[in-house]
Amino acid sequence: MKRWELIVSIILHAIFLIVVYIFQAAIFPHLRLDGLVPLMLPVAVAGVALYEGRYVGGITGLFAGILCDISFNQPVASFTVLLTLIGLAVGLLSETVFLPGFVTYILMSAGVLIICAFVQMLPLLMLPLVTPGVYHITLITLMPTATAQTAYSLILAVPIWFFVRALGKRADKGPQAGPKKEKTLK
Repeated sequence: MKRWELIVSIILHAIFLIVVYIFQAAIFPHLRLDGLVPLMLPVAVAGVALYEGRYVGGITGLFAGILCDISFNQPVASFTVLLTLIGLAVGLLSETVFLPGFVTYILMSAGVLIICAFVQMLPLLMLPLVTPGVYHITLITLMPTATAQTAYSLILAVPIWFFVRALGKRADKGPQAGPKKEKTLK
């Protein structure tokens, strides 16, 4: 890939992440559905990793995780580490096991959202250990909210897929795509 193509690709990925972050952190909190805010950055990471591989997925996951940690009241760096690992894992699976496509994208997005919901629930599940007798929160209590948030986020994964696929197709149009032209002397 030529240097300017790499720069354009980085800029497009950055714009994509910032736009998804704005929707997740600034727009959808005002459009709550039954008090729920969808998770869109993890879906974006899964899509980028699926279509562009583990390296781009890992880097995208790192920056998306930083944005998630900024917008959520979570333990420091939990989403940064989680989304980086998710980007690497989904990218590796797409390079070795799965073919990129809509069905694979939705299945990966669902898996990623379930993992993210569990990570969001973990501090609440640990609360009774820190303050025994004061709080009693169980997994059963949190499951309906986690399931609804996952479903809400999965619905919004469909429009994100079009952008992720377009970014992935753009990356495929690098110099390695298509027949190479050889120089001939005349």
